[in-house]
Amino acid sequence: MSTPLRLTCLVSMLLAAVPAVAGDAESAKQAAVESIDAHRSELVDLADQIWAFAETALRETRSAAVLADYAEAHGFEVERGVAGMPTAFVASFGEGRPIIGILGEYDALPGISQRAQATPEPLEPGAAGHGCGHNLFGAASLGAALAIKEQIAGGELSGTVRFYGTPAEEAVGGKVYMLRAGLFDDLDVALAWHPGDEIVADTKGNQAIVDFVVDFEGSTAHAAYDPWNGRSAADGAEVFTFALNLMREHVRPTVRMHYVVTHAGDVPNVVPAHARVWCWLRDSSHAGVDRLLERARQIAEGAALATGTTAKLTVQAGDWEMLPNLAGAKLIHNNLMWLGPIEFTDQEQEFARQIQRATGVELKGLNGIPKPLDLDPREIDGGSTDVGDVSW
Repeated sequence: MSTPLRLTCLVSMLLAAVPAVAGDAESAKQAAVESIDAHRSELVDLADQIWAFAETALRETRSAAVLADYAEAHGFEVERGVAGMPTAFVASFGEGRPIIGILGEYDALPGISQRAQATPEPLEPGAAGHGCGHNLFGAASLGAALAIKEQIAGGELSGTVRFYGTPAEEAVGGKVYMLRAGLFDDLDVALAWHPGDEIVADTKGNQAIVDFVVDFEGSTAHAAYDPWNGRSAADGAEVFTFALNLMREHVRPTVRMHYVVTHAGDVPNVVPAHARVWCWLRDSSHAGVDRLLERARQIAEGAALATGTTAKLTVQAGDWEMLPNLAGAKLIHNNLMWLGPIEFTDQEQEFARQIQRATGVELKGLNGIPKPLDLDPREIDGGSTDVGDVSW
């Protein structure tokens, strides 16, 4: 657990160095480190609980509750069920400016249940599990907010600190709905981090995304007795995915396209009247994603025309690309260097190598040294997040 807790220190250091905050930056940094260390066992316990809950998007009832309860017990004013989502909340302390927001996530992914061990073994076959470290994300970010809260309460710092409990990052993008509700409007700074295998101040950003489904409707018939009377929705889905795959040759290298066919009939001897394709399209900019979506609409229309079916494309969700903040990244990097390398124990290094051995990657253990700051990134990171919407 040492990595996420030290990364929490990083976020706290960034807060302490905000120019508008009163007090001495060096002493504020040291106080933040001491706060993290003092609450270490509690934060580890929070992360372990959320790992065990493994609740998927908008179902993070217990995960959100343990974080909100912890914040409330430590003097934060907590507003639960914000932006129409029962598992979204905001925990606030202080008054006046600067108003500093720290983002936390806690949703799991479906179907990847895993015991807390190096080798693959589900805790419950088919159940959800944490694959992106969101059990760490929420707990560590709340620890950062608490480190600042304690200094505000002690009169060492002035301003307001808010912890945002943001659900459903892995699915509908809960932060988008919190944005629509105006919950970030008055912030001076919004801070986020994410678990990873490198210690680095990110300057690359990530991809914009659109999430949509295409529903094909045809007419059913017996596949042996009178198939000529049927119009297969599965055929429509098949033509759509085939054409989408042909498009891969004619898109920019930054584009990513992935899909699953979630329904295409029930039995082989009945021509299916309904089929659904679930698709995600990504590019380095929202404008690029819009162009991809328009092409997908045309492909869906063409697939329906070719198969005698009808197609309906429904956008479900989407996120904008991240706007990197180079000034903030430099500040983060300086604070990483101030903290110094993470010193992993022999036991932690061996556990890491066991995971690497089980997953077939290089047995290099963990590197606790911060990476150099990349001020001229040539490519963006893959993946998308609603943190990008907040950055806009």
